[in-house]
Amino acid sequence: MQTILTKIFTWFYLESPFIFEGGKIFVSSQPQRHEMAKKRVVYQIPGMEDISVRQNVQYGVCEAGPLTMDLYYPNENGARVPAVIFVAGYPDVGVPLMFGCPFKEMELLITWGQLVAASGMIAITYTNKNPITDLQSVLRYVRENAAALRIDENKLGLHASSGNVPNALSLLTQDRSLTCAVLNYGFMLDLDGSTGVTDASKLYRFVNPCSGKTVEDLPNNVPLLVTRAGGEQFPGLNESIDRFVSKAAARNLPITLVNHASAPHSFDLLDDTNATRQIIRQMLAFLRFHLLE
Repeated sequence: MQTILTKIFTWFYLESPFIFEGGKIFVSSQPQRHEMAKKRVVYQIPGMEDISVRQNVQYGVCEAGPLTMDLYYPNENGARVPAVIFVAGYPDVGVPLMFGCPFKEMELLITWGQLVAASGMIAITYTNKNPITDLQSVLRYVRENAAALRIDENKLGLHASSGNVPNALSLLTQDRSLTCAVLNYGFMLDLDGSTGVTDASKLYRFVNPCSGKTVEDLPNNVPLLVTRAGGEQFPGLNESIDRFVSKAAARNLPITLVNHASAPHSFDLLDDTNATRQIIRQMLAFLRFHLLE
């Protein structure tokens, strides 16, 4: 089975409407919305389609124009509530070329936003030019404008998947006031002399600001939920998870590992089974427990 990233890069280099010449990319025709951008999470809960969305709130600017975020709100009163930021590890300059839309407009992110909002929290997705600094800008904007956004700035969690995880881990090493994080089937840290994450970041073009970092750089009081796909197809990914979990447990960090033994990469999109739905419920329950209780 081809995974999402395999399909994306096959399409981008072999099937897409782009011409590569002299190290530059030229568009030969208008790119269409890619099939992977249309896939939704395989789990649903009542009320997720009825939540409210505040779209395109400007949190910054770059040379290409405004940088914006979408906020998915639970249908409750005007009280402040916790928020979950969905971390991007790829610059949006490339994502629309591959998917036909920005990262935050993929059905994957829309569905997760709906699920989190229907679970009583605010979900935040965003556009970016520089994944590292723009994530920091998102967090700063949320904290500085928490009242207007109806966010409890003291209860902020992260959710990151696949190649987006190193950027989330980097933020966790820098910001000690985050509440919790879900790290979903992702590349983690290069530990014990491994270079698997570094090699993958060069191949798949996600940022790896955690280069040189270890588990010792993480806070000791931020609960982490790590999911692992037993049928993972990307070389080095599960090895990075296994080393990370072992080192985190040895340091007695508050870490939970969920191993989906039979699942492929991106199982929340590709593995329509009861086992996958149970793990998605577990991720939402983890966020609710640490952010709402």
